[in-house]
Amino acid sequence: MFKSFHGFHILDALQKARKAQKAARQKERLRSTSIKAAIVAFITLLVWNLPADSFGIEGLTVVQQRIIAIFAFATIAWVLEVVPAWATSVAVIGLLLIFTSDSGLVFMCDPDTVGTLLSYKSVMATFADPVIMLFIGGFILAIAAGKTGIDAQLAKALLRPFGNKSENVLLGFLLITGLFSMFVSNTATAAMMLTFLTPVFKQLPPEGKGRMAMALSIPIAANLGGMGTPIGTPPNTIALKYLNDPEGLNLGIGFGQWMLYMFPLVIVLLLISWFILKKMFPFTQKTISLHIDGEMQHTIKTKIVIGTFILTVLLWLLDSVSGINSYTVALVPFVIFAVTGVIERRDLEEINWSVIWMVAGGFALGYALNASGLAKQAVSSIPFGEFSPLVILILAAIICYGLSNFISNSATAALLMPILTVVCLAMGDKLDIIGGTPTVLITVAVAASSAMVLPISTPPNALAFATNLISQKNMARVGLIVGTISILMGGSLLYLLGTMHLI
Repeated sequence: MFKSFHGFHILDALQKARKAQKAARQKERLRSTSIKAAIVAFITLLVWNLPADSFGIEGLTVVQQRIIAIFAFATIAWVLEVVPAWATSVAVIGLLLIFTSDSGLVFMCDPDTVGTLLSYKSVMATFADPVIMLFIGGFILAIAAGKTGIDAQLAKALLRPFGNKSENVLLGFLLITGLFSMFVSNTATAAMMLTFLTPVFKQLPPEGKGRMAMALSIPIAANLGGMGTPIGTPPNTIALKYLNDPEGLNLGIGFGQWMLYMFPLVIVLLLISWFILKKMFPFTQKTISLHIDGEMQHTIKTKIVIGTFILTVLLWLLDSVSGINSYTVALVPFVIFAVTGVIERRDLEEINWSVIWMVAGGFALGYALNASGLAKQAVSSIPFGEFSPLVILILAAIICYGLSNFISNSATAALLMPILTVVCLAMGDKLDIIGGTPTVLITVAVAASSAMVLPISTPPNALAFATNLISQKNMARVGLIVGTISILMGGSLLYLLGTMHLI
């Protein structure tokens, strides 16, 4: 039979052509990465070696100039995505330790010639910052919920009241995704909810727009839902770090206080998103029969997880009563699950360590800017006291929104928060008219969560785009509309609360 087949040379040619295409793509990626890396290296070295007086900052030391160069390296590397964002953060920590700390290269870190050095212990301690503990606590809760099947059971129970009318099911997915995203990583929430949507997609007609509405509802709700709690998204926790830092602003903003104002905003935004989605992508099929796979395990470990989840949320909400701050509370589920065996050694591998390293690198950069005195010197060289507080608020939100659409919102927040903190302090009492620093930093966190125009803007966007049910054009349209409304409403609410001195 094989002897009579004369098409082997065609198959061989096809296979070679595929290999050639793959090699060409790899070569093009390598070329693109090399060009980007060269750009990053050139700008970093240029800034590193420029004359000190070219920065216009009086009394600039060698260490401070190196920190500016490392800041430039981080910004460009994050924007161009030469390497993954977490890898850039690790590089930032390494560069700070080697070239600007009291444990750096001896011949390059003589304090008599380069200026005051950073504490290497403080740079390293950014990985154990209380905010990092908040992240780990959130990840542990999510892992335990998935391991015991509580997430699927909860989704089924919460979606049941919405019935089988298509528009109501869409609302259900928006609200449930938003709710989950307040306490669980928005990436994990989006992945879980998109899995639940798979049988729904099969029931909807391929030619209808309902599928697109459903698919878009997940990233929109995951992005917006994160605003509701301090642990909902990295920009929130980063903002809270600078607002509550005992050595900085020390404002003592609690978990419950954050939710008191942001939770109602999220619900309103989700309802607006529902109205926009059902108008832009109307359902041709009016009913959907909803089936969600997965069952909750009826074991003692499940009961432990449910009880711990309730206890943790209550402690977060009542932090002003108990006296235990949200960072300490985040370790409660970790301790209980570890001791009772709910979480085992291999489960720790599921923690999103890349996000933690990403945030730690940003914290290290923020520490370097402040501890070296660079941020204060740079800000003092610009007459921010003459600026309108409202202009500062609007500019900060626009810059954050613009950057967050192209690079990680965590990276954007890590870059902007320490600078804005110093800017706000430099403005002094003049900022009180809009509520002070909290209004600015929390508005920036809202702007970061509102950036959802592109598939690369957020992981939930990328996951939804990967379903092949959404075009980039439609994602951009909806993302721009919802994001703009979110910033306007969020910024207006915070401005109002600030003028009334409620935050």
